Amino acid sequence: MRRLGVLRQTDLPAENTIRALEYALANGCDGVEFDVRLTRDRRAVLCHDPQIDGKEIATTDYSDLRPFGNELACLEDVLACFGDKAYLDIELKVSGEEEEIVAALLAKPPKCGYVVSSFLPDVLLRIHEIDADVPLGYICEHRRDAERWTELPITAFIPYHNLVSPRLVKQVHDRGLKLLTWTVNQKRELLRLASWGVDGLISDDPKLLNRTFVEAG
Repeated sequence: MRRLGVLRQTDLPAENTIRALEYALANGCDGVEFDVRLTRDRRAVLCHDPQIDGKEIATTDYSDLRPFGNELACLEDVLACFGDKAYLDIELKVSGEEEEIVAALLAKPPKCGYVVSSFLPDVLLRIHEIDADVPLGYICEHRRDAERWTELPITAFIPYHNLVSPRLVKQVHDRGLKLLTWTVNQKRELLRLASWGVDGLISDDPKLLNRTFVEAG
C-alpha cells in the first residue's frame, strides 16, 4: 500500500513546493501528490490554485511568477529530484496541458511508478490519445461522478475517502485497477481503509500516516 503526502496544513511546508515533497518523503511517505498548471509560456508549474500572488498562471510567463518566494517549482524539477525515489501522483487541474505533460514524462520517465490524475475525464482521454502507455487516474469527490471510472482508460480510481467501501475496493480490483483515496487525516480512518485493501492513502499529515502503520505493525 502506498502512502502519499499532500501537505495542506498550515504548520507544514507550503504545498506544491520542493520542500513540501521532501518533507513528506522524510517523514515516511513513499510517494507524493501535487498539482500542475501551465504558464503562458507553457511551463508546467506546481500550484493548486489558478492564481499566484494575484497573478493568473495561465496568462503569465514563468519568469514573472518565479519571484513568488523562489518556491515555484516545475514538473521537470520534481522529475529530476524525485523521479528515481518516489511514486508520483501528478494532478492536472485544467485541460490543454496534456501534450506538455506527456512530453516531460517521456523525457524523464519516473522510475518508482506514477499516475497522471484528474477530475476531468476529457483530460484523461486526451492523454490516452497522445500516449496510451501513460498510467491514468480518475479523481472524484461526489457520488454522482463516481460511476465514470468504469468508462475511462485508467489504471487507478481515486475517489474521496467517504465514497470508499469494501464493495467498491473489490469492484476496482476485479477490473485489475488500483484504488487510491484522499484526503485521510484521521488514524481510525487510515486503519479502516487499509483493512479494506486500498492501494494508496493520500494524507496532509505524513507523520500521522507513517506513525499509524508503524504502530500497527
